[in-house]
Amino acid sequence: MKSLKPFVFVAAFVLSFVRAEAEPPQVSASPAPVRVACVGDSITFGAGAAPEKSYPSQLQALLGSGWQVGNFGVGGRTLLRKGDHPYWKEKAFLDAQKFQPNVVVIMLGTNDTKAPNWKFHDEFHNDYRDLVNTFRALPSKPKVYICRPCPVPAPGNCGINEANVQSEISIIDQLAREEGLQVIDIHTALQPHPELFVDRIHPNTAGAAIIAATVAKAIADK
Repeated sequence: MKSLKPFVFVAAFVLSFVRAEAEPPQVSASPAPVRVACVGDSITFGAGAAPEKSYPSQLQALLGSGWQVGNFGVGGRTLLRKGDHPYWKEKAFLDAQKFQPNVVVIMLGTNDTKAPNWKFHDEFHNDYRDLVNTFRALPSKPKVYICRPCPVPAPGNCGINEANVQSEISIIDQLAREEGLQVIDIHTALQPHPELFVDRIHPNTAGAAIIAATVAKAIADK
């Protein structure tokens, strides 16, 4: 009687080939994009810039597909909890946290310079620290950047003014030293370009492009 071993070997080889053909090829998954939450007021939202040309939109274009930029700006909002329209009470604040960002860029303070809000300026430091720590406590453990606000070309508008922005910058820089935060200097980037502000508050599309480039350089280098 002939040995069955050759037939068994051939059958096993054919079966393994069929299985290999039936199983889909293993494709390595693409890395998840880096999620960037842009937190701020109307300047972040895009007031003053052309449609779809807010600084977060232009930041997305600069960073490319490996990044996912979320715009969580809300017009007229303050960093101060006791301000007339606190960012703390906005759905966008909750949405920014649900976004589980890897990077957070905070640019608030412009509306805080108005006299009715500025009377609470002694609380600006602690409120800012609490906002930063709210994001730092997220499961995604994001790196948080804080921005020196846009300059306010004289004489300002709607009560928003450069003198109080300068005071905020001192507080922001102090907070950064205390908390080990990186500051993104939007103020210096835009200060030579008062012509880019449509109403002495909001940068136009070109101004938003400068903000986007300044932010991109800061976060992409890391």
